[in-house]
Amino acid sequence: MDLIQGGNAPVPTLPLTVRVISGVDVDVSAFRLYENNKVQDGVDMVFYGQPRSDDGAITLEGGSLNTSFNVNLGAIHAAVQKIAFTATVDGGQVIGNLRTLKIQVEQGGNVLITCDVPMNGRSEAALILGELYRRNAEWKFRFVSQGFNGGLKPLAEHFGVDVADEPAPTPTPTPTISLQKVTLSKDKPTISLTKQGDKFGKIRINLNWHRGSTHKGFSLFKRDNGVDLDLGAFVRTNDGGRNVIQALGNGFGSLNHSPFVELQDDDRTGDSTDGEWLFVNGNQWENISEVLVFAFIYEGVPNWESTDGVVTIHLEGQPPIETRLTEGHSGHGMCAIARLINNGGTIKVERINRYFTGHQQMDEAFDWGFRWKAGSK
Repeated sequence: MDLIQGGNAPVPTLPLTVRVISGVDVDVSAFRLYENNKVQDGVDMVFYGQPRSDDGAITLEGGSLNTSFNVNLGAIHAAVQKIAFTATVDGGQVIGNLRTLKIQVEQGGNVLITCDVPMNGRSEAALILGELYRRNAEWKFRFVSQGFNGGLKPLAEHFGVDVADEPAPTPTPTPTISLQKVTLSKDKPTISLTKQGDKFGKIRINLNWHRGSTHKGFSLFKRDNGVDLDLGAFVRTNDGGRNVIQALGNGFGSLNHSPFVELQDDDRTGDSTDGEWLFVNGNQWENISEVLVFAFIYEGVPNWESTDGVVTIHLEGQPPIETRLTEGHSGHGMCAIARLINNGGTIKVERINRYFTGHQQMDEAFDWGFRWKAGSK
């Protein structure tokens, strides 16, 4: 079903995917809204700095050109009346520069509703794209396409989010949330981080991407193009130890013991909606010399552009740091993404974004000296 602006249609009370597709990088957000059309707290906002709602009913997945929210309507609290979905651009851009922008509702791999945003003359930096809302005991979707000037901050404040101008060093009882983020690029490849207190705390590294088809069987009429990325790291400790952290070979590491880096259980089913996570024990940072973060395409054709992958590093009390997996060679299935280097007790985050045919070639390029043999999960 194609909707025009202001149109609505019923949706099943089932797990849904709300997908946003654009022609240029765009940030998307979702807001849980209550009877007064406002949030109750900062946890009601799901975005790049907080990609999962506190109840797990809404999760953000994908990169910047093809991003989706997985919404379990049956798990949404009864007091929530709407879930609004928005898109914003930054860097002085406007929505009209995106060339194309659409929002669609999917269920079980089928597209139920498609909404194409009219782009001509759009001078705003933010849009409310659409909303899921309750109508008696049912749910509906409305195509809103309402613009806002000024970007994400006034949009979040419109929904009642108390936006902090600077990241708060510790959580506060008020619904204050930071919208700041740092994007590493060719023009800004590094950033140095200092402790907010005595320690860095848990450092969380997330890899997310657009998976494509998740069909696992063979079809005579349609080729499976699903892509599975795996996250991993080379870790060097100050006592001379070297470790490879990855699901391949069940090398998941340890957070509380050397090498103080741990990969969360790898999901082979495709059910995970918030990507893959690697944790670094920042309280043991003095024992770590370097963490080289990488990703490789475990299943699917090596085509990095189609994955729209993004890696986000979260540190307590600091804005998220992201880097996008771009410029990838179509025949190379491995990417050295970034390095976290112990620089006199600080963390120097260095964007790498170099592509290789495999582990051994990447090892040789950065002189780690591992011995390699074929493995499986």
